[in-house]
Amino acid sequence: MSLHLYSHPLASFCHKVLIALYENDTPFQAHLVDLGNPDSKADFLDLWPVGKMPVLRDEARGRTVPETSIIVEYLQQHYPGPRALLPADADARLQVRLWDRFFDLYVQTPMQRLVAEEMRGAGEKDPRGAADARATLAVAYAMIERQAEREWICGDAFTLADCAAAPALFYAAIVAPFAPEQTRLHGYYERLMERASVRRTLTEARPYFPLFPLRDRIPARFLAD
Repeated sequence: MSLHLYSHPLASFCHKVLIALYENDTPFQAHLVDLGNPDSKADFLDLWPVGKMPVLRDEARGRTVPETSIIVEYLQQHYPGPRALLPADADARLQVRLWDRFFDLYVQTPMQRLVAEEMRGAGEKDPRGAADARATLAVAYAMIERQAEREWICGDAFTLADCAAAPALFYAAIVAPFAPEQTRLHGYYERLMERASVRRTLTEARPYFPLFPLRDRIPARFLAD
């Protein structure tokens, strides 16, 4: 097996790469990184000293590839499948990259800040930071509501941007639910959740949901078939 993915099934950024791999049935060997285990952590830091997951190791080409967007582009360049997750047209490609970054920076990041807030003790809370994160998500939701005119976020094709959107919105909807009137956002979210690659990723994450700080808020439909 040439491709080895170092990740954790609960981590939202890891979901982004898993969805891309499953979209094209790309063969790979999964390695679970447990940062709470000193040996597992040490092995991972030897591979990528920054310590951020996921990381792809390509033994055939002798390459270690970090950062989710770079990993997906690397896969398309060197291990292409039937579904191109970045379009060939230059302008369309830039649009996909824009929305990929949008979901990482303006949905994933504030969502993770709110999850971290839930984990803080009473004397460590950051109300201002939490309020800023909620405000960022509110702006992001409104922008997605305007953008989601077609089946997927950049048009009729499922792309890298949708790989980023699925885990970001899955967890964000738990910490900051969408407004009822955001019908396009709701519809887009449901299409993402029904995607086979996304369902597979969430099913694999299910045994680890008890580790999620807001596990009691996970909708029941994601906890069982």
